[in-house]
Amino acid sequence: MSYITDHKQKFDNLKVSLEQTNKEHLKRKANGGNSIVFTYPPSEEVLYIEKAKELFDKERFAFINVADLLVKFIDMDSWSDFESYYKDFADTPHLVFKSKDDATDLMDLIIQEVSDAASKNLIPILIRTGVLFGTGIENVNIMEDKTVMGLNQPLIIFYPAKLENDNLYFLNFKLASKYRCTVIE
Repeated sequence: MSYITDHKQKFDNLKVSLEQTNKEHLKRKANGGNSIVFTYPPSEEVLYIEKAKELFDKERFAFINVADLLVKFIDMDSWSDFESYYKDFADTPHLVFKSKDDATDLMDLIIQEVSDAASKNLIPILIRTGVLFGTGIENVNIMEDKTVMGLNQPLIIFYPAKLENDNLYFLNFKLASKYRCTVIE
């Protein structure tokens, strides 16, 4: 289905989910989670993001660009330091991007932005999540984070993916979790 014929129904479904879903209903439907995964073909990502920015006003929603956060994470040290560190941990990228130590990493930046949006009573929407490929950060890592699980409003994740045979495929090829979320397909 093309973007033109598909987008209206998807956005309508998302709006209905937001309007009709109280926190307890969402948690039951999402296996205890508090997230809505909004899927679309990766090749149409720009169109879906542009439409979302038209439909969802900034007084109620906060768009969090994960690509910008990746750049911010790299800039926290320097490109050469990041490059060296990444090469050292190429086989274990999760140690670079979502470690359990006290150093700020990409996962920390994402969760902080989600928390900041929530503190302003805004519904956080993650966009440009395709940049997470290869970082070791999976959608379920974000959905199961205690901050996300405790939000008063759900986290919306714009997710370039396809749903096929009841399986979710990030970027159309990498099997992804849909366990802690409601999926808008």
